Amino acid sequence: MTERSDEQPDGDESAVSTAEREALVTIAHGAVVTSGGVSVQRALVSATELVLARGLGPVAYGVYAFAWRIAETLVRLVTFGSVPALQRYLPATEDDPDERARTAGLAYLTTLVVGALIAGGIWLLAPTIDAATVDNSAFTPALRIFAVLVVLIGLVMILSAIFRAVGSARGEVLFNKLLRPAARLLGALAALALGYSVVGIAGAMVACMAVLVAIGVPVTTRVTGIRPTFRITRSDAADYYRYAAPVAMSSLGKIFQNRVDVFLVGALLTAVAAGIYNVVLVLVAIAWIPLMAFNQLLPPVASDLYADDDVETLNAVYTSATRLIVTTVLPIVAVQLVFGRELLGLFGDTYTRGYLPLGVYLGGVLVGSAVGATGWLLMMTDHQYARMALDWLLAVLNVGLTYAFVVTFGLVGAALGTSLAIAVQNFLQVLMLRRFEGLWPWDRSFLTPLGAGATMIAVMAGVRRLVGGPLGIAVALVVGIVSYLGALWLLGVDERDLLVVRELSGRYRVALAEQLPF
Repeated sequence: MTERSDEQPDGDESAVSTAEREALVTIAHGAVVTSGGVSVQRALVSATELVLARGLGPVAYGVYAFAWRIAETLVRLVTFGSVPALQRYLPATEDDPDERARTAGLAYLTTLVVGALIAGGIWLLAPTIDAATVDNSAFTPALRIFAVLVVLIGLVMILSAIFRAVGSARGEVLFNKLLRPAARLLGALAALALGYSVVGIAGAMVACMAVLVAIGVPVTTRVTGIRPTFRITRSDAADYYRYAAPVAMSSLGKIFQNRVDVFLVGALLTAVAAGIYNVVLVLVAIAWIPLMAFNQLLPPVASDLYADDDVETLNAVYTSATRLIVTTVLPIVAVQLVFGRELLGLFGDTYTRGYLPLGVYLGGVLVGSAVGATGWLLMMTDHQYARMALDWLLAVLNVGLTYAFVVTFGLVGAALGTSLAIAVQNFLQVLMLRRFEGLWPWDRSFLTPLGAGATMIAVMAGVRRLVGGPLGIAVALVVGIVSYLGALWLLGVDERDLLVVRELSGRYRVALAEQLPF
């Protein structure tokens, strides 16, 4: 394994090289910007689901939720590996605007072609899917309309990925994390206000997303200076798809690995169960925020370090970023474990049945967060074929296991199958990174956030039992957060984490002072 530059006393800040410091601060700043945007995104998504769950009722909401989850799953495929390809190639071609233009053009063109194929397939298969699952008259037209939404969301993802690849977290956050879910919420509110049900809601969402695409593409071109061109040679396309194709196949494998639960719930259980599981996934998505935030700018940073053959710094950055992810995800998991029933109850009494599946799923979130950006690092270090093979191997295993779990345990089985898939996938990816590149994320410093998280759960659960009602929840939250921060301080925060906090707080103080009129 590569020697670590942090094998010096924890308090010695000189152990951190300039390259490592710059990489950590860049990633952490991107995480701060992204976490704010993603938090608002999750709030908008949760608001959308809350409005629809309350406005449609359990059965109609279940039909909508199942159709939407199918569409959301297809969104993972519509760009055909173009989002990682943009992260891989745009940073490396900074001095070649023509190459950047061709790469962006390929990304847009690929998304349009694949999206058209997906929409055509959904149009033909929608009645069959309906007959095999929820068997509701509104499902087929809603799913067909959502197929158009898949193409539009894919285009938003491409223009957002261009911002991200050039190091603009704000642009990516604005379009992908804020305006994209806002368009869905606006469509849902407008449709409900006009008295429409599932089909009308789907149509309103498509109209709002089309407006966002029409605005977003020219804005992206003007701000980034990357003007997509479709004058693409066969050599350009070959190089592009040599990277994007295995990534796309990995995404397809991950659908069977991480999203087969959605299809099996719809096929084997009821429309109401599909709605309950959708609400569980809404809460679980909040717990993924830290991992998403730190992974915002880590891929281009990792690509640069790998291109410079600076694996030692890359390993140190990987460890520090992963520890920061764990430190920030544990409070979210703790709150959802202790107050999960109350959170689910906001959507309606029916949805409290999802508490046990929520707890099981959060175990997968914790494991997935604790390994950091394993998937991205495999792709940024040119091991996309190894990841593709692993994705498909585990996909086949997961389909069988999740089917058996759903048949035997119902909703809990769906969460169990997906959590196991997440855990196995990420653990094997860690081993692959160690084998191929000598990268390893963990050291004893990870015991600090784990100990603080356990303390927070115990304190909140104890206070919740002593003080009932809404007041008990508020008191438990405040005491829990204080206990978490106190435990972190007593157990000892890693010097690199403190360095990041000091660097960013100083930067933000200066920026704030420049904006204030006094």
